[in-house]
Amino acid sequence: MLRRIGIVTLLGVLLLTGCTSAPGGDSLDPNGEKSGPGTEQPGPTGEVTVFAAASLRSAFDEIAVAFEEQYPSVSVNAIVYDGSSTLVAQLIEGARADVLATADERSMQSLIDSGLAADPQLFASNTLVVAVPAGNPGDVETLADLADAVTVLCAPQVPCGAATATLLEAADVRVTPASQEQNVTAVLQKVAAGEADAGLVYATDVVGDDEVQSFAPEGADEVVNRYPIVALKDAEETGTLFADFVRGPEGQRILQRLGFGAP
Repeated sequence: MLRRIGIVTLLGVLLLTGCTSAPGGDSLDPNGEKSGPGTEQPGPTGEVTVFAAASLRSAFDEIAVAFEEQYPSVSVNAIVYDGSSTLVAQLIEGARADVLATADERSMQSLIDSGLAADPQLFASNTLVVAVPAGNPGDVETLADLADAVTVLCAPQVPCGAATATLLEAADVRVTPASQEQNVTAVLQKVAAGEADAGLVYATDVVGDDEVQSFAPEGADEVVNRYPIVALKDAEETGTLFADFVRGPEGQRILQRLGFGAP
């Protein structure tokens, strides 16, 4: 009699176990869904808002596409491009972003000092070139020629402007610019349109642009801009993912193909 009761009890336990298990050893949650080691966990979801230096436009547009391919449930909002100092000022004044990438460490330090972010990481570098319209109608062939040419430069408060000032001072070349622009893209646009004989831009800006030609002036390799990136303190998880992607193998492959140097 006791043996028969034991068998019945064992069958009951086995039946209960069968009702709460799934094939492959996974258990079922209260809603009847599989859970456990064999369950595929959902990837990250949401959006990411990126502020980036104007010189990063081509690279980050491509990186955004690659990022969304790797994380299909995350969308990259239209990236905001401008001069690094302008972007930092906007963030300090209350603009919302998850990630900031600047073209120099000085601009990034201003954001860090504001308390909005911490621990930025370098991910790329860049140097200056002299850009002239196709055909070089102003016959600009050296850095010294900029003194007598119609020259457009970046404003001194933005990274390309600070690098320009360092380069010209080291070469003892004095230039009175026809205009000073708030980002490097505006400088290149004026040169390409023939509104200036020359302008100082980053080497990456002229890659693949048939409307301009360029040369690396003497001393340019001594004036290197290093690019940091950071996820802001109030960023979504997707901000950290994007910053890590930029510094990862695929982001670095895209940056280097477009002319950026290692950090």
